[in-house]
Amino acid sequence: MTIATVFPNAPDISAKDYCVLGLATCFLKADGEYQQVQVVEPIPSAALEAILKGIPTSYQIACAKSLNDIFSGDTPQIPAEFPEKTQLCENFLERLVAAVRTYKSRPEAQVHIPLGTVRNDLNFSLDRKRILNAVNAVSTEDNVKQHKHTHQKF
Repeated sequence: MTIATVFPNAPDISAKDYCVLGLATCFLKADGEYQQVQVVEPIPSAALEAILKGIPTSYQIACAKSLNDIFSGDTPQIPAEFPEKTQLCENFLERLVAAVRTYKSRPEAQVHIPLGTVRNDLNFSLDRKRILNAVNAVSTEDNVKQHKHTHQKF
């Protein structure tokens, strides 16, 4: 199989295209308890540039790969640089295509992490936990109160 058969709706993507994968520490909430999980996620170029400027991030490492290095046939493989119990993020293929396109449109972002190398000097922090299965329940108390004249027409 080829990259073209993996991404039939993305003819602009080739096996040589550059992408950065990050090892994110996230959490799953179950029965009021948080379980830590490590997830491999594609990092878009704008997010990578912000992360490399030192903002706190849930990423421990960032690894630059070509799509050819990520796929074995038509199946994505977790690179050897990542821990054994790591899993791929949800919607990995769609997010990978989107991230690859950001590096194609901004090739200057590829100089931050040369192909085949790993950066582990990120400002890793778990102060703001990324909860993967969070449910946002909206209630009427969340509504912003408007002044009575806000929508009045004169």
